[in-house]
Amino acid sequence: MEWHDEGLIIGLRKHGESSVILEVMTRAHGRHLGLVKGGRSKRMQLLLQPGNSVSLVWRARLEEHLGLYVVEVTDLRAARLMTHGASLQGLNLLAALLRLLPERDLHPALHEAAVFIADQLDDSEVAPALLARFELAILADLGFGLDLSCCAATGTMEDLVFVSPKSGRAVSRTAGEPYRDRLLPLPGFLLGEMGDRPLPADIRDAFTLAAFFLARDVFGPRGLTLPDAHSAYMVALAKPR
Repeated sequence: MEWHDEGLIIGLRKHGESSVILEVMTRAHGRHLGLVKGGRSKRMQLLLQPGNSVSLVWRARLEEHLGLYVVEVTDLRAARLMTHGASLQGLNLLAALLRLLPERDLHPALHEAAVFIADQLDDSEVAPALLARFELAILADLGFGLDLSCCAATGTMEDLVFVSPKSGRAVSRTAGEPYRDRLLPLPGFLLGEMGDRPLPADIRDAFTLAAFFLARDVFGPRGLTLPDAHSAYMVALAKPR
């Protein structure tokens, strides 16, 4: 069997004396692993870095086999992303989120979003909002999407500022005010509201919102905790560049 595809490197591990197992989020084959022979050579180690984009040829005798990758790097962005703490932790977070997807399940929209975000990770004014939205997109693709379309209590689509931790549905300011201590803040930028870039407080609220549902619905049932990169990214954002 053989196929050709494009992908974003999200991880790798040593295999034997000279090879690596490469983990890639591909356009048409989902999160997919393959063996790269000679992947630990000096030249290949510089190229096979998380955050780089690659053109792939995968070959195996049977579809269920690990298979072999022939790799050509098409975008060397990793070195740029590793120069700053926030972009590096953002890359780690992006990879950890993609790793939640079942291997070989197709998620073309998430692949496109991940590549786009990887290109923006060193832009501290753009990347945080993109990553926050990506966390909600991961939740949705895994079957735990939030319903932010209207107020769970009144049905109104106006002035949605809270989310119910029980239902994952939006709540309006009027309906939620008496219970605000039991609700999660809903930053306006997650609703696509136009205006200035989100304030740091809005970014924190967005990551807190996503973290709650990721921990409860995705990581927790798998016996896992939120990845360290989730909190490390927020810490790195607060540091001056």
